[in-house]
Amino acid sequence: MELRQLRSFVVVAEEMNVGRAAARLHLTQPSLSRQIAALEHDLGVELFARVKRRFVLTAAGETFLADVRDLLRRSDEAVRAAQRTQRGEFGTLRLRFVQSATFEVLPRLLGAFRRAYPDVVLDLESWTTLRQTDALRDGRIDVGLMRPSTPAGGAAVVQLAPALTSRVVAEDRLVVALPARHRLARRKRLRLAELADEPFVFYSRPSGPAVYDAIVGFCRAAGFMPRIEQEAADVQTIVSLVAAGLGVSLLIGPTPPSNPDAVVYRELSDDLPTWQLSVAWSPANRSPVLARFLELV
Repeated sequence: MELRQLRSFVVVAEEMNVGRAAARLHLTQPSLSRQIAALEHDLGVELFARVKRRFVLTAAGETFLADVRDLLRRSDEAVRAAQRTQRGEFGTLRLRFVQSATFEVLPRLLGAFRRAYPDVVLDLESWTTLRQTDALRDGRIDVGLMRPSTPAGGAAVVQLAPALTSRVVAEDRLVVALPARHRLARRKRLRLAELADEPFVFYSRPSGPAVYDAIVGFCRAAGFMPRIEQEAADVQTIVSLVAAGLGVSLLIGPTPPSNPDAVVYRELSDDLPTWQLSVAWSPANRSPVLARFLELV
C-alpha cells in the first residue's frame, strides 16, 4: 500500500467516476483502475461497487475513506514540518546569556527572532561566560551572549575558545550605582577616585571572577582598594542593596530599570576600556534554527 494509491482512492471517492478522477490525477483510466485494484488486493476488501449503474463506496470503503483522509492530512503535516525544520522555522534554540545582556540586547534580539520565527522553542538561561564557552564547545547549547574579552589595563584578555566564532553586538561601559540621597548623586559624572572612601556592594567573585578582578583592577589603578561590604551574584540584588543604602557599586551597562528615588546611575569620566558583548557559537553546529538566529544578529 503506497501513499499515491491512497491519494488516488480519495479522488475516486470524491468524483465517484474513474474518468473524472483520472483527469484530476493526470492519469489514464486503465492506470488508475490498476491502482485501485492493487489497493483492494492489498487490503483484501472491496472499496467500490456498482449499484444500478452508479459507482458507490462499499461500507468498508466509507470506513477506509475517513481514516485515509486523516492519514494523508497527517502525512502532509509531517512533510511540511520537516521542510520548515530544515528552513529553521521549527525546532529549539538553546541560548545562554550573561545577566548584563538582559536589559537591552537580549530583549531586542529575542523580540525580533520571535516575530520572525514564532514556532521555534526558546531554551533560555543565564550563565557565566566561562560556562557558556564550555557548553558551546561540547555542543550542549547553540549560541551564547557573553563577554568573551575582559578589559584589563586598556587591553583585552581573550577568553573565547579557539574552536568558537563570535560577533560583537554591543560595547558597554562601567557605571556607578548610588543611593538616590548619596552626596554624589547630584553629579552627572564622577571620577573613580571619588569613590575611594565608600563602602561597596560588589559582584561575588565566584559568580564572575573575570568581571570581579577587572573592576578591582580599575579601582587599584585609580589609587584605592574597594572596601567591599556586601556581595551578590546578580545585578538586581546589587541594585536593591544599593537602594537600601548599604553602599555604592560599579556595574556594566546597560543597567536594570530602577526607581530614581531609590537608585541613580552616573557615568565615569575616567578613560576606561569598554566591555564587549558578543554572540558566540560553534561553526560545527549545523542547526538550521541557529543559522536563522545568526542571520538576524
